[in-house]
Amino acid sequence: MANIIIPSLLQSFTDGKSRVEVPGKTLRQAIENLDEIYPGFAERLLDEDGQLVPEILASIDGETAHLGLRQGLAENSEVAFVPAIGGG
Repeated sequence: MANIIIPSLLQSFTDGKSRVEVPGKTLRQAIENLDEIYPGFAERLLDEDGQLVPEILASIDGETAHLGLRQGLAENSEVAFVPAIGGG
């Protein structure tokens, strides 16, 4: 199962847990499974088109998920959702 690191702003959806494990072969499946266990979680990560909101960056095993929600996960992948930093 993928080990999901929950940012502090979203821990209210996971009963205060900072890490949870969910099954999923892709980032999308992991988010869907996370939302089944903790309803409302996906609404904070996905837009109306079902894509990651621009304010959130997904990191899988320390690497940016360049394939977005199609990014594959290994059995023991670590996934972190990080607020994107903008500048100008």
